[in-house]
Amino acid sequence: MDKAHLSKRAYLLHLSAASIANGIKNGMFRSLFYGHGVEFRGVREYLRGDDVRAIDRNVTARMGKPFVKIFEEERELDVFIILDKSLSMGTGSEKQTRMETAAECAQLIAMASFKNESPVGAVTFDGKIQFSSSPKSGMHNLMRVLKEFEKPEVKKTEGSALNSTLNGAEKLLRKRTLVLVISDFRTTGWEDSFARLCQKNDVIAIRITDPLDASLPKIGSVLFSDPETDYRCVLPCSSKEFAKAWSSDNNRRTDLWKKSCLSHGGIPLIISTADDAAGELIKFFDTREKQI
Repeated sequence: MDKAHLSKRAYLLHLSAASIANGIKNGMFRSLFYGHGVEFRGVREYLRGDDVRAIDRNVTARMGKPFVKIFEEERELDVFIILDKSLSMGTGSEKQTRMETAAECAQLIAMASFKNESPVGAVTFDGKIQFSSSPKSGMHNLMRVLKEFEKPEVKKTEGSALNSTLNGAEKLLRKRTLVLVISDFRTTGWEDSFARLCQKNDVIAIRITDPLDASLPKIGSVLFSDPETDYRCVLPCSSKEFAKAWSSDNNRRTDLWKKSCLSHGGIPLIISTADDAAGELIKFFDTREKQI
């Protein structure tokens, strides 16, 4: 990408991160913030026992009866991002691969956390854990994490270490944290460790999908290959029966994933490579805010 394109992308990421930061801080996750300072929230009528020093003299004079100021403690929320970099994340039929979409989501959340003055940590993995850092504050830490999200993997390890990564996150995090797991979830055996992580943290599972997951192009027989195993087979894409079975199987697996996330206490979110990742995240956090 040229400098002009990079500059525009950075500017858009900055604007989107600000909106996401507002949604996280004012939405359903506001109860997780803790630490120092207070923020003015409004006024209410004076009740017996209230501190007279909290009386708002201007409102009291205007209303003809005493009102007191309400303050809410400003809280510090740790954020931890789990990013899947396995081989299957390199696939995609749109302008971006799953990996590029996932990395953009991770970058936006990290930048939003920094804007909220929230310590942010991360772990990346493919067939094994490649990078791990506990939540920390500061620009230096943010740049280190962002660089890791963008870092191309020269040598990939086959398979997915999602289960062991979730286990490791549970042991690493010392206090209640907002955890975001960004993956295609194309693996098995992760549910128990996911459930344990949800017991002590607020966990959002972001499933990265692609339009081909649900609908195949009608272009005759096509050779498909598995990026993890290099297994290859020819699929009859023009067959109506096969296309229906393909779509039905995808819907079944998606529903099972959603139910699994919810039953274990997680919050499911699906973002496609065809979506505007920033827009989807903004909409998600804005919706959660309005549900409070």
